[in-house]
Parts: sequence; structure tokens; C-alpha cells
Amino acid sequence: MDRFLYLAMNGAKNALHAQQTNANNLANASTVGFKSQLDHFQSEAVYGPGHATRAYASDMNSGVDFKHGPVMTTGRELDVTINGEGWFAVQAADGSQAYTRRGDFKTDPTGLLLNGSDQIVMGEGGPITIPDFESLVIGRDGTISIRAKGQAANALVVVDRLKMVKPEQSNLERGSDGLFRTRDGNEAPLDATVTLTNGALEASNVNTVDAMVKMMEYARFYETQVKLMSVAEENDASSSRLMRLSG
Repeated sequence: MDRFLYLAMNGAKNALHAQQTNANNLANASTVGFKSQLDHFQSEAVYGPGHATRAYASDMNSGVDFKHGPVMTTGRELDVTINGEGWFAVQAADGSQAYTRRGDFKTDPTGLLLNGSDQIVMGEGGPITIPDFESLVIGRDGTISIRAKGQAANALVVVDRLKMVKPEQSNLERGSDGLFRTRDGNEAPLDATVTLTNGALEASNVNTVDAMVKMMEYARFYETQVKLMSVAEENDASSSRLMRLSG
């Protein structure tokens, strides 16, 4: 009975964990550049007295679905999306460099370039600051050019260049803040092969229909495990009655 109850409890725990991951994906279905989180469960034998005749699921770690999301055309001059592989470098809350696919940029009152999550966007020399402008163009290579107020239409001035990197996916891990960092702790270098498209955004790669189906499946699986725990309790009570009768 002890193994029976333990397996049911373990199944319920992992169902809750999977439901939490799925709920987080659903919550970010409209977040620009979001990458779905994946759970990785591994079957392991229950060892103890006697033979290992039972198995349970062990939550090893969470992975990431790096598949690209659909591209949405916005026409906005500060919206950009990376073509193919690559990441934008941003400054995390702790001052470290991190990476994201989020390209919905904006400027704060001081001209500092931020993304939609208010994270500072990094350029070749550090955080990017853009002076007042009448028009702005972000080139395919990430070069930011502006026409200052009162200047001629052809008087474009290069302000900075977005730092775009392309580390190996196997060397990336997601932090609790949703940003990606290299596993080895080193900053990824600027990669000149990474290009972007202006006036467009990469949407989240979450499949909402699939996530809703998973939510129902996980709920049913959790209910099944709870019922099994009730059965284990009933079996235990029946065994106790038999023991009293035989005594």
C-alpha cells in the first residue's frame, strides 16, 4: 500500500507542476518573442526492500521550445524582428547582460532605448540612448539612424547599432526573470551575420489550442491520482479491519 500511495502522490505532484508550466505558457501567449517552456519527466524505478517492481516520474528539468513564433507586420519604426537565429542583448535588473527575442522597442523620457518589458537594450558600446528625432530608421544590420528635429530629410546620423548575438541554443538557459543567459556565464559576442526586419514583431510561439487541451488533460490526470490515493486509504482501512478480525 505504501508504494501505491507514494506513486499516486508523486503522479499528482508532477501533474500540478506540469499544469503550472502550461499555465505560464498560456499567460504569455501574447508576449512578444516568448518561447514556450517544456517539462522533462523521466521514469525511475522505486527501490527498497524486495524487487523494484514500481516506477514513478521524476521531474528532471525544464526545457525551452526555441521554435520561432509567427511574424506580425506593424509598420512601427521601433518594432523589429530577428530573421532566423539570433537574440537581442539587454541589461537585466542585476546589471548583467541577457538575451531576448523581444523587439517592441521604445524610448523613455531621457532617450534610453527599452523593450516592451522595460529592459535596457544594449548596443555595441553599452546601453543605447537616442536623441530627440523626427524620424528613425533601423537598418537590416541593426544600425540605428535618426534625422534630428529641424534637419533636412537626407541628414541621417548614425546613433548606435543594436547588439545582436547568436550563441548556441544548447548554451542558453532561461532565468527566473524570463531572460536567457549563457550557461558558461560568458557574454555572447556581437554576431554580424544576424539580421533583422523593421516594422514587424515576432509573436509568442505558444499554441493556445494545444495549451488548452493540455490543461484539461493535466486536470483529469490529477483527479485520477487523487482518486488512487483515496483507493489506497480504503485498502489500508480494509487491511486494518482484517487484522483486527484475525486477531
